[in-house]
Amino acid sequence: MPQADQLALVFLNGIAFGMLLFLLAAGLVLMLGVMNIINLAHGSFFMLAGFIGVAVGVKTGNFALGILAGVGAIGFLGLVMERFFLRRLPGKSEQVLFTLGCVYIIWDLARAVWGSSPRFLSAPSILGGSVAIGDYQFPVYRLAVILFGSIIAIGLWFFVERTRLGAIVRAGADDKEMVAGIGIDIKRVFAAVFTLAAVLAGLAGVIAAPILTADLDMDWLILTLALVVMVVGGLRTIQGALVGSLLIGLVDSLGKFFFPELSMFLIFGVMALILAFRPYGIVRSHEKLGLKS
Repeated sequence: MPQADQLALVFLNGIAFGMLLFLLAAGLVLMLGVMNIINLAHGSFFMLAGFIGVAVGVKTGNFALGILAGVGAIGFLGLVMERFFLRRLPGKSEQVLFTLGCVYIIWDLARAVWGSSPRFLSAPSILGGSVAIGDYQFPVYRLAVILFGSIIAIGLWFFVERTRLGAIVRAGADDKEMVAGIGIDIKRVFAAVFTLAAVLAGLAGVIAAPILTADLDMDWLILTLALVVMVVGGLRTIQGALVGSLLIGLVDSLGKFFFPELSMFLIFGVMALILAFRPYGIVRSHEKLGLKS
């Protein structure tokens, strides 16, 4: 029987991983909810940002510069993809095929530059310690990830629900022709949203490097988990992304602790149960954001 402090560690690890998933899934929610695009390269953004952040962080010895480099590079890549490619493609099938092609291009480029070995970035020294939980130690860095993810979640909610730009984003999701008709440049709004989504993926990729390492295999794995989060939490809501991320993070951590050989089965089992009893996800889009489901 596991001790209470062991379970506390498992829960904290699950919440920390859930916060990383939230940063990734929130970007997918913004793309789907506002632009009706499923970007299959989103996991590649996460992976590429991790490698860039590790390379710059190790070279300079500055974790913050690693974050800035990874986030800046992926934000720019997202802007270029939306501005010069995605907005020119006529339908979803073309967009899906294009982003699928980007997955393999990014993977090959990353392998050519950094090789096939995982890369690790140490946590900044200010967050390098640990706190005692019973007889065990829990890294301060993971507590910081939980706090940072919570701040980002509140900030995204405030942006979508309480700002003028957030209102434009929600209106554009419902009826972009109407928004364009009142003089708002909806293309610029879409470009900003896509770039923000890419930035969130890049941020997650660099922050995850001290926990998961930067690995070529992370792109499809992390994308799959983010898509599961969207299905579980709700396809078009920031609130749903947060709830789904925390739930899947906890299921992943508890599964690996109690049933390590069945951890992925448990994740998809939870998704199947949610689809059976709550097919629109835990948080339905029209209940929170007013977006079409």
